[in-house]
Amino acid sequence: MVDFLPVAVGGDIGVYALLRAFHEQYGSRSLVLSSVATRAMTDSTFITNVVTPGIDEPETLVAALEKVAAEHPGARLLLLTNADWYVRAIIEHRERLEKHYLIPFCTLDVLDVVSSKEAFAEVCAELDIPTPRTVAVDVADLTARGGRSLVAGLEVDLEFPVVAKPSSSAEYHYISFPGKKKIHHVETRAELDELLGHLVDAGYTGTFLVQEFIPGDETQMRSLTAYRDSHGDITLLATGRVLLEEHTPGTLGIPAAILTEQYEDAMEAASRFLDRVGYLGFANFDYKWDSRTGRHVYFEMNPRIGRNNYYVTAAGANPARVLVEDQVHGNRIEPVRATGEVLYTVVPVKLLMRYILEPGLKSRLKGVVKRKGVVHPLRYRGDGGLKRRLVIELMTANFWRKYKQYYPEATETGY
Repeated sequence: MVDFLPVAVGGDIGVYALLRAFHEQYGSRSLVLSSVATRAMTDSTFITNVVTPGIDEPETLVAALEKVAAEHPGARLLLLTNADWYVRAIIEHRERLEKHYLIPFCTLDVLDVVSSKEAFAEVCAELDIPTPRTVAVDVADLTARGGRSLVAGLEVDLEFPVVAKPSSSAEYHYISFPGKKKIHHVETRAELDELLGHLVDAGYTGTFLVQEFIPGDETQMRSLTAYRDSHGDITLLATGRVLLEEHTPGTLGIPAAILTEQYEDAMEAASRFLDRVGYLGFANFDYKWDSRTGRHVYFEMNPRIGRNNYYVTAAGANPARVLVEDQVHGNRIEPVRATGEVLYTVVPVKLLMRYILEPGLKSRLKGVVKRKGVVHPLRYRGDGGLKRRLVIELMTANFWRKYKQYYPEATETGY
């Protein structure tokens, strides 16, 4: 008998995937707060989607969550989200929210460490975990000292192309400028100067990072998902090989396809990092194989389970179970790992195969497809009727037509 109610903030595919894990494990119903109605939640039979405009504003979000709690007196409410800015808002308002909710997130001081890519790199250096060479640009200081006029004079001791991205995704969420992307792949110094100029004009007050590009196409990227519980035990570990990343501006760099694989060195490194900072909750690490050194290079840790989390559930390690055993029942459990081989993809398989250039890998994927090991988080026979299934199939079928402009032809050096 389910004695809790998952309440999630945000209506994206990652939230749906996590709530699907709860439904698969417990048959539980869930409630989602989102600023607009989303296709991921359309006609779901186990998710109630409460559309609440303005929840990107922390006070609006907290008030909405308090209203949900008032409407469910006596219920054990488990608060979830899969967006950095919501994580921060929840943690900053923990005192109000924990009167009503179980909150499986770390403390604010730990969040400040793990959500800053600079602080992340400092901890990694202490633990001998490789990170890319980085130049940090304090945009607020740059603006105060003269703004755009100083951009060209900044010293960037890196070879181009480079990767440029915000140190804090939560801060970056609230600004807008021409050509804004989640991650910028910058080919020339002139292109970098233009990007930094846009950040100055937009009034960005955070730090922007310019990093060396680790060679290799997207099949050299990796993903790791973990859960560290309230006892300090890491009870969930899953790793996978990214095959293709999202290429649309708002989701650039997020894995669109993952083949589950075991990377013991990454599990060991991530475990040491989480223990060092005293983390609590789900964590998702992005890292890449560096053929020059024969080591994995770590880019960041996200203080949430990640948009692509269904690869974990599909590979045999249901994240809902480890969370409920910890937060709802207070139990210590044996650590679990996602050991099954599955191909997680949110793009059509035919499109994905266009980007797999390594013959051995392509052959392996064909084998997974043949034995029906392909999973899509929204294709769930346990949810909805014919109408919902048609909506999901149309979303998948229309993907290439809608986003073709963002997916160039595959090359030997990358996409």
